[in-house]
Amino acid sequence: MSEVKDTQQHPKIEIAVKNFGPIAEANIDLRPLTVFVGPSNTGKTYFATLVYALHGAFNGFSGFGLLAPFGLGAAIEIIGDLRRDLLEDSSLPKEEVQDVLEKLHTSEKPFRLLDLPNKMQSQLKNLIKDSEVFENGLQDEFKNCYDLDSISMLVRLAERQHNKMEIFLKVSEENQEHWNIRMKVSESNITIDRWANREMVIFPKGIKISSTGSFEFTIMPSYTDERGWVEKNRYYLPAARSGIMQSHRIISSSLVKRTTRVGLERFPEVPTMSGAIADFMERIILYEEDKTYSDEMKHLAETLESDVLAGQILLKPLPSGYPDFYYRPRGIEEDIRLSQASSMVSELAPLVLFLRGGVKPGDTLIIEEPEAHLHPGAQADMAVILARLVRAGVKVIITTHSDWLLQEVGNLVLEGLLEDETDEPASWLLPEEVGVWHFQKDEPVKEIPFKSRVGLSPEDYEDVAEGLYNRSVNLQQRFEKKKGEDERESS
Repeated sequence: MSEVKDTQQHPKIEIAVKNFGPIAEANIDLRPLTVFVGPSNTGKTYFATLVYALHGAFNGFSGFGLLAPFGLGAAIEIIGDLRRDLLEDSSLPKEEVQDVLEKLHTSEKPFRLLDLPNKMQSQLKNLIKDSEVFENGLQDEFKNCYDLDSISMLVRLAERQHNKMEIFLKVSEENQEHWNIRMKVSESNITIDRWANREMVIFPKGIKISSTGSFEFTIMPSYTDERGWVEKNRYYLPAARSGIMQSHRIISSSLVKRTTRVGLERFPEVPTMSGAIADFMERIILYEEDKTYSDEMKHLAETLESDVLAGQILLKPLPSGYPDFYYRPRGIEEDIRLSQASSMVSELAPLVLFLRGGVKPGDTLIIEEPEAHLHPGAQADMAVILARLVRAGVKVIITTHSDWLLQEVGNLVLEGLLEDETDEPASWLLPEEVGVWHFQKDEPVKEIPFKSRVGLSPEDYEDVAEGLYNRSVNLQQRFEKKKGEDERESS
């Protein structure tokens, strides 16, 4: 098999919930390609939104540094408090304090939690646990993403009784747990507990603390941005993207009008929406193409246009500065506004734009129903696009009802198991890279294991197919019987 980059995308992320919205219980680890299937209203979108919220709250699930999930500003504040307390603590031997300060001020090797005196380790853990930035930021992310006034509104109702909701997030790598967080929510109380491994680095090699307590970056690891701090972006393509793309100009102009004094008088109560959909709309309304995006993402966008859309998505800025999007069908020298194009075009246009507008290896891309408005053949083509995103290093999470898409994902896994064969560009998958999770009403979410003979098809899909077949046979038999009776009567 040809060599490709490692797409196992460490660290490993595990998320468990109980009594969460419509979900009774789930324990899911995110793979390079994670698929949520099952009947409507069983919690697939709820869990996808949960991933989006936790990603935003914890800086992309960064595992390389204890403080990385808090963002650069909060990390500097916490380290500043720790350094001050270290200098002012008279109970610690001066030699020990000096040794710790020297380690803080060097960048030759990662600084670990274990490098601190026991007392300071406990103090740092308490600083993190009690950090308002941490707790408020987490709760704000939940309320924003789910468009709620209180997190307690997510607690699942069962038999007319309020249950306690639990959310557990664990980040690990190479079978070693880095950190975890557990949130318990009832109607009247929220508790948040966090644990960190003593072996975990506080910040990575190449980052040191200056004499004033601020960060200095001496090398720029490949997983950091220009500030030397990890940056993993999240993208959410909601199920309503087709309608948004066809009407984004109307939406944006309406929002502008409502920001005026007259607008506020006419519309005193502006309705709100979930943070994931709002983020999607903002990316579209303020869209700019990323001139530095990789050749891989550019080629993927072009493949999606040529193989599925049979045309190009074009950007034409308006005089107001807002972008306007058009579709040019293959072989036709005329551009069509997305509002006049087919639902398939407006459904997939955002994915093309996101690939051009900044999605990069290490990012998380969540797509609800990527098969929407697609012909079965195009649904299979979409599975190949998703696999190529995985091969490029993007973590992909989808919700789907498409048996065609799942069948092709199964084929791509089989292709990955054939060591002597692969395609170029690579779109194969391995069993350990794919997680398909089956959501059902009032039951724990279960993983659908890959089987070489049946692929990744849920049992209820087979039940539907068998039921349709049996009904067809029964109707055919009745039809033939009636036809014979009519012929006998006529003779």
